[in-house]
Amino acid sequence: MAGAPLSLFDLAQRGMSAQLVRMNAAASNLANAGTVAGSEQDAYRPLRPVFAEQLDRQSGLSSVGVSAVVRDQAAPIRQHDPDHPLADANGDVWVAPVDENAEMVEMLESSRQYQNLVEALSTAKQLMLETLRMK
Repeated sequence: MAGAPLSLFDLAQRGMSAQLVRMNAAASNLANAGTVAGSEQDAYRPLRPVFAEQLDRQSGLSSVGVSAVVRDQAAPIRQHDPDHPLADANGDVWVAPVDENAEMVEMLESSRQYQNLVEALSTAKQLMLETLRMK
């Protein structure tokens, strides 16, 4: 179906896919919050999806897509814990720089956006059914 203009369902699907990637990145970050590593290089760094506009020239409609998922450049947090099994020669461990509150907000926002798109599709379906029932 290449070359066909985008429909409401195509636009919603792209938006829902983007929100799902956003939600999965936040879930991964939350799952790794508080993890420690023996070196700065080995410490977990949060995932961040990069969104890009996708323009459909045929219809003039614009949608969203995920162009990449990258690692955040935030520096891991150094903690002195000489008794930890992963501690380096100085007795330091490196904690993942994940802000749990910010990640929860990210998950809530993406979940609400996803719900909004589902509601838009549901409304469009209802309108189509009502149109078909008209005589």
